[in-house]
Amino acid sequence: MSRAFVFPGQGAQTIGMGKALADSYPAAKAVFDEVDEALGEELSALIWEGSIEDLTLTANAQPALMATSIAALRALESEGFAVTDAAFVAGHSLGEYSALCAAGSLSLSDTARLLRIRGAAMQSAVPVGIGAMAALLGLDFATATEVATEAAQGEVCQAANDNDPSQVVVSGHKGAVERAVEIAKAKGAKRAVMLPVSAPFHCALMQPAADRMAEALADVEVNPPVVPLVANVVAEAVTDPATIRALLVKQVTGSVRWRESVEWMAGQGVTEFWEIGAGKALSGMIRRIAKDTVQKAVGTPEDIAALKG
Repeated sequence: MSRAFVFPGQGAQTIGMGKALADSYPAAKAVFDEVDEALGEELSALIWEGSIEDLTLTANAQPALMATSIAALRALESEGFAVTDAAFVAGHSLGEYSALCAAGSLSLSDTARLLRIRGAAMQSAVPVGIGAMAALLGLDFATATEVATEAAQGEVCQAANDNDPSQVVVSGHKGAVERAVEIAKAKGAKRAVMLPVSAPFHCALMQPAADRMAEALADVEVNPPVVPLVANVVAEAVTDPATIRALLVKQVTGSVRWRESVEWMAGQGVTEFWEIGAGKALSGMIRRIAKDTVQKAVGTPEDIAALKG
């Protein structure tokens, strides 16, 4: 049996996430303490008792979701599991940073600071109201890409997230994305809906954020991961630190090739996917991509108890 550890992205955040882990496992609590220290603020207080509006701000959500994932991993380790039990690690967008932290490629403090910078840079790259994202349901990636190209009309519109066989997210200028929604419906999409996001992620409009991440990553030590990372933008395993650094920059404007990443891992013999951290969104996507695999969500002490059982 081959296993992969996967780490969720933005949208999985909830108030209170990771609190039960921190209460039950000193190693999990230590993760939140270190992230608070790295950021110079009590992010943990916001995660556990703040407002969902504040937590959902990109600059908060990104380090918060990573902290919750690594806390869950530390709790797993306390029970005798290890990241090296996995054949691969992977993450959805910001989850790629959680995966790299889990695999020892980035330190926890550096990961927290990088995600704070990334969140702020992605938020400020495009003035509010200029960009948008929409989910196209019931179209494959090739069709969604055609929709985006047709909708662009001189503006930016790209297929940003290839989530699973029936869900592709497009991103770009608001007018272009609105056109994409109408074109997608005409092409037979089951649904096409604008998403409640604060910026148009994973498209060319994010270039200022990519430039900022290139600067930030240049100052950070990147080690070879102890488990290969299946990277979003290439949908295959990488271990070379220079390559990882370059792909993290490219990831800001590039497509999240999640469907292909899962297919690649399944093709390498992975039969179990453990979703480490908040929520179960990735498990749902994986179920639709690799139907013969088992998905396990690991975000609470109860989840870990079930794995031990």
